[in-house]
Amino acid sequence: MNRRLHRSRRLGSILEAVGNTPLIRLERVARSAPSVEVYVKLEFANPGGSVKDRPASRIVKDAIADGRLGSDKILIDATSGNTGVAYSMVGAALGFRVQLVMPKNVTKARKDITAAYGAELIFSDPMEGSDGAIRLVRRLVSEHPDRYFYADQYGNPSNPLAHYDGTGAEILDALGDRISVFVAGLGTSGTVMGTTRRLHEHTRPVHCVAAEPAEALHGLEGLKHMASSIVPPIYDATLPDEIFPVGTEDGWEMADRVAAEEGLHVGHSTGANIFAAVQLAERLHRAQGGGTVVTIACDRGDRYFAPMKWEKRYTW
Repeated sequence: MNRRLHRSRRLGSILEAVGNTPLIRLERVARSAPSVEVYVKLEFANPGGSVKDRPASRIVKDAIADGRLGSDKILIDATSGNTGVAYSMVGAALGFRVQLVMPKNVTKARKDITAAYGAELIFSDPMEGSDGAIRLVRRLVSEHPDRYFYADQYGNPSNPLAHYDGTGAEILDALGDRISVFVAGLGTSGTVMGTTRRLHEHTRPVHCVAAEPAEALHGLEGLKHMASSIVPPIYDATLPDEIFPVGTEDGWEMADRVAAEEGLHVGHSTGANIFAAVQLAERLHRAQGGGTVVTIACDRGDRYFAPMKWEKRYTW
């Protein structure tokens, strides 16, 4: 088979590798909707291994540009893992200190990866989930305001802007008028907010869906059940066209299916995204007999190799 050779990009920094991730069509797990194309955007192809590379690099670049972050400041933020890895990578690349506040029971892989980059870890109460980490980081910043640049991924407008300028634009560049539905899970909500704003500006209507855990007590790490959580300031409940609840078991089982049937080893939040995408594709198949659904692969499954069984019923 003849394959066109693409010239490799030459980059001056690891940060230049963030973005322009591929879209992969899911054939087998979406076979229940044969008239609909289902694509997943492989955000684990970012150099830090997750979708969070986009907002972390944008937050840092914007803060450096306007003087909020300099060599005299420590970047600090609350994270359940992936954003912490991204901050750690960016800090190592640009030469500034990073402190991360995270629940003590985040996966060992995420603790080890962030520490390998040189980040300093501060652990919050595991029983308080990501909201506990937010409360602790706010207290630390209020006690030492001159020491820290508080990146505040939950309230920083650079988070959704990274997806408005990046993720959404890339999806339209790849699929254009073919896209019918976009769906992604709610965590900080940056991916949904930024991408939805960009897709809603397209000449063809795109139905944008926010997936969230179906229950307050859930095990979809990194996702938020908004009604029972501290709502991120960047979240605008009027922006998504639909809220789609996903159960923990559905997300975990779909992650297993995608690995076994598509060769993609993804995390549980990605499993939730793909579960929602397939359900929406089935609905589109029945109603319109065709269309295209796009979702996000947030990270790889190797960051979840050592979960404890009870994490499937934990509050995140």
